[in-house]
This record gives sequence, structure tokens and C-alpha cells, in this order.
Amino acid sequence: VQLVESGGGAVQPGGSLKLSCTASGFTFDGSDMAWYRQSPGNKCELVSSISSGGSTFFSDSVKGRFTISQANTKTTVYLEMSSLQPEDTAVYYCAVMKYGFVVTSDCPGKAEFAYWGQGTQVTVSS
Repeated sequence: VQLVESGGGAVQPGGSLKLSCTASGFTFDGSDMAWYRQSPGNKCELVSSISSGGSTFFSDSVKGRFTISQANTKTTVYLEMSSLQPEDTAVYYCAVMKYGFVVTSDCPGKAEFAYWGQGTQVTVSS
């Protein structure tokens, strides 16, 4: 089982990016997923999650700017980010959550992950 994040890059403030999290050897069907980020200075935050039933959660810092969705194939989860700001600069990770749908922005510990990826860098700078 492998999760691979992609879609990161450098963008100017106000720009947009769409991150993808693709699974191999696994489908997300029946799984609860999350995107979290680790920023410079090691600040960690769960920014968004999606339940197996399609319920979603967003941290206050990204609410209204980010959306989360799943492909119909149930092998890819997306994080669409708009109105990006320098404080969104971070490495973004996706994870399959072991204990269910998460509705808190607290940084998850690895014990909460069934699987996780290696991350994709997002840099917002003028």
C-alpha cells in the first residue's frame, strides 16, 4: 500500500493549487481520509478531512478557501486550495485515518494513521 501526494509547487499569494493523493494497492472506499500540513518551524495542523460517507471538515485557517473531494475511482483524494497565503506554505500530507473521521485541526500523531504519504511541498511567496 502506498499513498503518493502530488500537485504541490510555488505560487504567488492569491493563487491556487490542487493537490492529489493517489493510492496504490488500496482504495479509499470505506476509509476516512485527511490532509494535514507541516510548516516551517514545525507547526503541524490537520487542514481537512473527508469521511467515507462524504462528510467534510476544514480547519478555521482554511475554511472557505480549501475544498476536499474524492475521485469516483476511490483511489484519489484531492485538496483544492485557493486564495493561498504565505502562511499556507508547508509540506502537505495525506493519510488514511485509523480511528475514523477527524473533525479537529489538532496535529494527528502517526499512531492515528493507517497509511500516510511522503508529502508535497507548497510554497506561497511573492
